[in-house]
Amino acid sequence: QVQLVESGGGVVQPGGSLRLSCAATRNMFDIYSEAWYRQAPGRVRELVAAITPGDNINYADAVKGRLTISRDIAKNTLYLQMSALKPEDTAVYYCHYHYGPNVSWGQGTQVTVSS
Repeated sequence: QVQLVESGGGVVQPGGSLRLSCAATRNMFDIYSEAWYRQAPGRVRELVAAITPGDNINYADAVKGRLTISRDIAKNTLYLQMSALKPEDTAVYYCHYHYGPNVSWGQGTQVTVSS
């Protein structure tokens, strides 16, 4: 199974920016979708953004216009550029790959938005 290694989380002030990365340990040629989810304390995990091989992209309403999902196929890496961050964006962020009959999750990276 593919392993996903996340990086880029941290503490940022409201209005600030971060970029999350999710590196896959090998190429995948049967990807259905790549996505970012997040889970805040006491809340269920929710979809933030998803991208398909045809570059169809969907965002949660709460992040539209502020967060951007992208991928570098050559580097097997998925990104989430986050700007205009709000305290309510505070959560653990997970990347997610759906490929063939399989799914893989990253280990999660903490994003804290606080003054």
